[in-house]
Amino acid sequence: MPVTTDVASGPFSANLRASTMAAHERANHSEYMNALLGGELSLEGYTRLAVQYYFIYQAIERAADKLAKDPVAGKFVFEELRRLPSLERDLEHLVGPDWRETVRPLPSTERYARRVAEASDWSGGFVAHHYTRYLGDIAGGQVIRRLLERKYEVREAGSLFYHFNLLGSAPKFRDDYRERLNSAPWSEDERAKLIEEAIVAFECNIAVFDELATELDSYRAA
Repeated sequence: MPVTTDVASGPFSANLRASTMAAHERANHSEYMNALLGGELSLEGYTRLAVQYYFIYQAIERAADKLAKDPVAGKFVFEELRRLPSLERDLEHLVGPDWRETVRPLPSTERYARRVAEASDWSGGFVAHHYTRYLGDIAGGQVIRRLLERKYEVREAGSLFYHFNLLGSAPKFRDDYRERLNSAPWSEDERAKLIEEAIVAFECNIAVFDELATELDSYRAA
């Protein structure tokens, strides 16, 4: 799809943010996220999301491992960002010690993971998915972290996915990430393709939220 924004001549990171804003807002205001952030769900209702994140981040971090030495994509691979170890500890707390034998991805999550693997055959496709998830978790994800602490009294294991203590200053990290986006040697066509894939990444997230929304009645807080 063609990408047109008012900031096409400005920094690429600003163009990327503006071009994905509508999809980002749709994800943030999906039925499932509205219920979660509105405090309407039981802790099990949040756990269903954490399970899906495990499979999504497994796909992204497998791609990161493969691309760590890529001259372009490798600049977006940060060990301090890895979420799988935190998710594993969270699921052990939320589901139980046998969580690996019991959790399953939703069909929408399986499609999302496949898309990550397919898109990561070039640096821009990988970065599109990496940007969409990690920068959102560093910023907006902190709202969910506070919700887990306030409503469910989950402060460590169970909410570690949202702890980014190894990053140092989050604003400084985000600024550095944006500068890497701006300086990456993608052509204009490749930048447009990356933006399109980032929109696809948001749509993948929305599909997961929509499927989770079909289960809401099972997870309404008493």
